[in-house]
Amino acid sequence: MAAQQLIIFDCDGVLVDSEPLAAEAYERVYDKHGMSGVGADIIAQCVGMKQADIIIRIKELTGHHLQPEQEGDLWMVTRDLFSEKLNPTNGIAPFLDTLKAGRCVASSSSLERIHHSLAVTGLAPHFGEAIFSSSMVKRGKPAPDIFLHAAEKMGADPANCVVIEDSPFGVEGAVAAGMTAIGYTGGGHTYAGHGERLKAQGAHATCATWTEVSDRLNGLGFRL
Repeated sequence: MAAQQLIIFDCDGVLVDSEPLAAEAYERVYDKHGMSGVGADIIAQCVGMKQADIIIRIKELTGHHLQPEQEGDLWMVTRDLFSEKLNPTNGIAPFLDTLKAGRCVASSSSLERIHHSLAVTGLAPHFGEAIFSSSMVKRGKPAPDIFLHAAEKMGADPANCVVIEDSPFGVEGAVAAGMTAIGYTGGGHTYAGHGERLKAQGAHATCATWTEVSDRLNGLGFRL
């Protein structure tokens, strides 16, 4: 049956509190290969991008370029950090437990990373196979491709989709897809002015808790 209403969740920073750990992984890998200075401040400017675009952006910002044969280290270090320390965002599990509307994941991360993240945090059963990665489309966020792909596969009209995103790039992509975006600011990587940046990209509202997200979705007529 086609989903009449669809909630599209970003993964990193929305479902799982992964962005601080991901930033640590990038810093470790670049340091390992003799490229210092790729810290949280640099990675913060790349949140929401797929890995290939992050590597390009880091080169633009710092002059450091991770070679293709070195890129595999990123997943190995990230996987180990996630296995040891990754947690779901606060309140997401009970929110998903009672959610009746259609839902899926649309993330810039690889499928392997998304599945690992959801498995170690216990969220995987809430989504089954309704998981979409930017590896499935030509362009990553802020292009709308991943959101349009997810809606098509889930049988939903973009006008009936709400995207929950923590990054300006993600919000921009959701709006470009003709969807309503809710900005989520409850992750460990949030910062002063985070919500304002999301609103500047077109977020309908910003929420720091899943209770606030529920209230916004109710206001939009979603079945919760």
